[in-house]
Amino acid sequence: MQTITLGDVEITRVVEWHAPIAPTTAIFPSSTPEMWQEHKSWLAPDFWDPETDALVATVQTWVLRSEGRTILIDTGVGDDKDRPDMPSWSHLRTGYLDRLAAAGVRPEDVDVVVNTHAHSDHVGWNTRLVDGEWVPTFPNATYLFSKADFDYWNPANGHTPRGTLGDITVARAGGGMFQDSVLPVHREGLTVLWEDGYRIDGNLALEPAPGHTPGSAVVRLASGTDRALFIGDLVHSPLQFAEPDCEPCLSEDEEQAVRSRRRVLAEAADTRALVFPAHLSGHGAAEVRREGGGFAVERWAAFDPELNGLR
Repeated sequence: MQTITLGDVEITRVVEWHAPIAPTTAIFPSSTPEMWQEHKSWLAPDFWDPETDALVATVQTWVLRSEGRTILIDTGVGDDKDRPDMPSWSHLRTGYLDRLAAAGVRPEDVDVVVNTHAHSDHVGWNTRLVDGEWVPTFPNATYLFSKADFDYWNPANGHTPRGTLGDITVARAGGGMFQDSVLPVHREGLTVLWEDGYRIDGNLALEPAPGHTPGSAVVRLASGTDRALFIGDLVHSPLQFAEPDCEPCLSEDEEQAVRSRRRVLAEAADTRALVFPAHLSGHGAAEVRREGGGFAVERWAAFDPELNGLR
């Protein structure tokens, strides 16, 4: 099962890419081998490979059907994108649009695209290559970007990213990603650059959760008695539930990112909201509870951990 319903909102998981991505020591330099071993029983094999010490990651889109509209949260890496400094994401051909179609979504059906933040693995399918030009993949959609991220990653503003993971820095930086996956939809007049917050509909709202990037955002779902938080990259690994101060080297403001993570996870625990990080494989989402100085998984979501056959 890759679809669940919360209140009046149907949520479908569509996976683009799934693989080990890098050693945990590279992504989480503040973590220790003891941390990973302590939590091995529930981190391996879905989220961590103890044999290689590799973080296992998934790039996926959450498809929401709410109030008669189709809403995508994050659009992955994209096909044909030139990412020379992240070879595993360069010039992909993933079959993503076929999987989206299998979920009952044609590109022209999409009403809203939410990019939780402007990194190359969250905006890629905003556009696709047609006759050598990048054009909007979802021509009838409104694309929601935080103005803070739009301005920050716009190469015209001369920004140099702070966070690094070896060669991943350039793949994350404004140049290629902004030019091929953000600017084309903006030029077509399809973007809304929001500030402070944005109400998507009666069930869904965007709110800032800065740190990973200046404009990182959370999508809040409240429908009936059900609650959920789509948190983007506030959590890269469920280790960060147990160790919420453990911050990856990919964030622009690490201290602010930790504060945002703790605040959002505390709210999730107190309201029993289901937490949807962007990159979790396995069951993909979890309900958390307070435990010690951090949080623990109370239950996993009901999504099929087999990930559309990519695992």
